[in-house]
Amino acid sequence: MSPFPFPSARQLLGSSALAAVLALPLAGQAADYVIDTEDQHASIVFKISHLGFSWMYGRFNSFEGQFSWDPDQPEASTVEVTIDTTSVDTNHAERDKHLRSADLLNARKHPTARFVSRAVAQTGEGELEITGELTLNDVTRPITLNATLTGEGEDPWGNYRVGFEGQTTLRLKDFNISMDLGPQTRTVELILNVEGVRQ
Repeated sequence: MSPFPFPSARQLLGSSALAAVLALPLAGQAADYVIDTEDQHASIVFKISHLGFSWMYGRFNSFEGQFSWDPDQPEASTVEVTIDTTSVDTNHAERDKHLRSADLLNARKHPTARFVSRAVAQTGEGELEITGELTLNDVTRPITLNATLTGEGEDPWGNYRVGFEGQTTLRLKDFNISMDLGPQTRTVELILNVEGVRQ
C-alpha cells in the first residue's frame, strides 16, 4: 500500500485512460436488411448483344437475399443473393427455353445461382466496390460489383429502407457456358437493383 494519500501517476493514467474509453461513442454496427422482392422493389436484369446488331434484355423473376449495411463503416457490410435460374424471362418463350437449356444456364441441373460478398470498399461518396464469389452453372468464380447507394431513410409506413444499384460484366466461358455466337455475345452485363427493409 502506498504511504501517500494521493493516487500515483500510474493510477491517474489508468483512470484517465479508462475515462477516455468510456467517453468514446460506441462504434456503429451494421444493420440487417431483407431485399424486398415480395413487393417487387428489387430486380436483377441482364443485357447481352444479339450478334452485334442489337441488345437483348432479360430478367430473373425469382430471387431472394439479404445484406448488412453500416453507412459509417461500409467495409463492415455484407450481401448475399440467391437467384432461381429457371425464372429467366426475356418475354419470348422459345428463347427462354433455350436459355434454360444445357447450352446456356443449364437450369434443370443447376437451378440456382448465388452471390456471396467477401469484401466491401468505399470508392467515393455513395460508391462501393463489392467483391465476392458468384456460383453459376456449378462454377464458382470471383467477381466485382460496382455499386451505388440510391437512397436511405424511413418509408411512409415506419420501416427503414436502403437501396443500391450494382453492375458487373461476366464472361460466359468463365462459367462453363459453351455456346459462342461471336465476340459480341461472349459477355453479359448484370444489373442489380435492390431495396432492403431493415429488420
